[in-house]
Amino acid sequence: MSAEGLVTLERVAHDGTKVKACAGADSFRREERIKTHLKAAEEQLRTLQESPEEEMSLRRQKARERSTREKKERMEHALSELEKIRKGKTEEEALETRASINDPDSRIMKQSDDGYAPSYNLQVSTDSAFGVIVALGVSQRPEDCHELLPALERIEENAGKAPVQIVADGGYTTRENIMAMDEEETDFIGSFEGRSKKKPMHDFHRDKFIYDLESNTYLCPQGKVLRYRRKDRRVGKENYIYRAKPVDCQSCPFKQKCCPKTKSRYVARTVDHPAVAAFLEKMKTRKAKEIYKTRGPIAEFSNAWIKSKIGLRAFRLRGLLKVGMEALWACLTYNVQQWIRLCWRPGLEQG
Repeated sequence: MSAEGLVTLERVAHDGTKVKACAGADSFRREERIKTHLKAAEEQLRTLQESPEEEMSLRRQKARERSTREKKERMEHALSELEKIRKGKTEEEALETRASINDPDSRIMKQSDDGYAPSYNLQVSTDSAFGVIVALGVSQRPEDCHELLPALERIEENAGKAPVQIVADGGYTTRENIMAMDEEETDFIGSFEGRSKKKPMHDFHRDKFIYDLESNTYLCPQGKVLRYRRKDRRVGKENYIYRAKPVDCQSCPFKQKCCPKTKSRYVARTVDHPAVAAFLEKMKTRKAKEIYKTRGPIAEFSNAWIKSKIGLRAFRLRGLLKVGMEALWACLTYNVQQWIRLCWRPGLEQG
């Protein structure tokens, strides 16, 4: 595709889509049930090896052993995946955690119809010049925010260089990704829209508090002063916390409207990392907004083609490795079809 001039890497649009796994929702089991299945498989395998049935042929005996061994390995794999799923969960949540005994690598993910099903997150990078797929990955994570940097690495590995510009939706537009793209010197076009919905304005909204740079204080709508207390460091930003005196808030007639759950009102002033601040300013420009509008027709077109034309709405294989192979063949098929449409067919018609 590169030799035909169909790949330029001047702009790459990246997007993810959920593809259902070859596993039913009822195949997910808790740890106790998985261990029961594992014990049963171990006992069955031991019985087959120690006292094979005389009337059974050797070929059939080996097939039975192989099937039981695969089931045992699948239960062991399910237990290991269960531990991965439990990471970051509370003790109570961990007890309810389940893993699939059919495809342990799959995860329950939200679908486009707002339903949930065992799935994988297919990540596709599409060159904007002619809609050619330049990289793909399969993730077990339902969220997209951790998938942008790996996508950039795959593109560079496949094409020998990084794209000049990468465009992605709000699911990928995090401060971490903005800073990472800045370090990689790749122009990132994204959107914060939908990530943080603003609360409706009211008389004691944060925007009603007036900041005084000279004194480094805030003044509340009732004329009380909020003084600087501490700095809270976050990835890509710093929050400066200002708090009023408890005595001022306790005697205020509007306390129940302003800060009903705390002793005194506090306000946070956010200072973004320079790379984040530059990104936000860039996305206010007309040029950046026009570029972002091209994301859908490029990134979503390839995903829609793979699902509707090639039929990859559900994987036929199980396991992350095999699913990745199936996704690779689907994307290769897509690229061949685009080559036929763009190169072979026009040449045939001219001939």
